Amino acid sequence: MSEENKDVIKEENLNSEAGENVEHPKAEKINWKKEIFSWIRLIVIVLAVVFCVKQFVIVNAVVPSTSMMNLIEVGDRLIGFRLAYAGSATPQRYDVVIFKYPVDESENYIKRVIGLPGETVEIKNGKIYIDGSSEPLDEPYLPEEWVSENDGYVFEVPEGCYLMLGDNRNVSLDARAWAEEALDYGVADSPEEAMKYTYVEESKILGKAIFKYYPHIESLLASDLQEGE
Repeated sequence: MSEENKDVIKEENLNSEAGENVEHPKAEKINWKKEIFSWIRLIVIVLAVVFCVKQFVIVNAVVPSTSMMNLIEVGDRLIGFRLAYAGSATPQRYDVVIFKYPVDESENYIKRVIGLPGETVEIKNGKIYIDGSSEPLDEPYLPEEWVSENDGYVFEVPEGCYLMLGDNRNVSLDARAWAEEALDYGVADSPEEAMKYTYVEESKILGKAIFKYYPHIESLLASDLQEGE
């Protein structure tokens, strides 16, 4: 082989090796574009999933008052399950639920279900009686003796509605006060009209409270919440 041919072969080999180690600038740009696009797509998917979960699966709430002590403290953050009453499932007595406040539906409240559709609920001397029962409801969750606004109430719960009371009855703004609130806020013109604001329609119940996630992770479905079901 002539010296000239040897030089040609060497040059081709050098060019081949150099080509394996050098990336084309356009290829590098294309890879970065793909990487950026993949991250954008992932972020969009995550945001869409979070939106759907918040809209259709869970409701997030912050508790501003002491009305549900000791179960829920001021400042607790909790999760409600929107699908708890999907299909044929309905709220049961003692469920702790998040719902739209009847007097002002821009506000969400959290209380305990006490009266079911069609029931007569009577409050006498700090005890609750359903449909004329001689035995009061067992309420082990009350944090203290019920001494305020604890007598003389009779509620006829309409069909499709529920009667809600807070656990901390001495301070809770609940069904006992909502008719008066409706008159004070001017959303009702008469005591008769105001009575409908006493009850929560089933369609206004956003979800069943299931657990607290701040400041401590804690289930709200403890055994004492299921008493009497």
